[in-house]
Amino acid sequence: MNTITKHTQIENILNELFDDAKGDHIKMIKGIAKSVFRPLQPTDFKDVYLSISQEQGVELRQLITENGFKNIVEFGTSFGISTLYLAQGVIETEGNIITTELVPSKAKRATENFAKAGVSELIDLRIGDALETLKNYSEPTDLLVLDGWKDLYLPLFNMLEHTFHNKTIVYVDNADMNDTQVFLKTVAQTAKYDLRTSHNGKVVLIRKK
Repeated sequence: MNTITKHTQIENILNELFDDAKGDHIKMIKGIAKSVFRPLQPTDFKDVYLSISQEQGVELRQLITENGFKNIVEFGTSFGISTLYLAQGVIETEGNIITTELVPSKAKRATENFAKAGVSELIDLRIGDALETLKNYSEPTDLLVLDGWKDLYLPLFNMLEHTFHNKTIVYVDNADMNDTQVFLKTVAQTAKYDLRTSHNGKVVLIRKK
């Protein structure tokens, strides 16, 4: 299969997934309602995409292709929308993706979507707590995408920091949420990184100074 055909196949699956995600709002309300009785848990959103936007997906793909990134690590697979955009990038750079998802039912759906898009061989999907599934990762990280449970952003960043190099980019989604703001302030206080906001504050890109 040539590159153009691969991209077309991925785009077709992405269109299907974005169409299916249109019902997220109602599902989100049902999940959040459970917080009346107890703290929210990832499984409360097992049927919710919680996806990045199409514009963000294009940005992720461009970050990979324009920088020649090969080693991509993603926290928060969900149903695989963001991972498919990452796959479009690594098709061009001959790279690979490690992505991790806590909720098994979401990981199962993502695996099916990767197969339908024809990119399974590019993706290593790990199921479970990211602090466990990524703890032995030691390859140089070109791009780290943080798009999972927000209280894990800082421990994951600290755990993987030894794999960062001078051109590494950390892509932080949901940067406008309170827990993420705490993480970003902690990183900024180290004075080792530049933080750049995009998408009206929803995303922050972290680079070494």
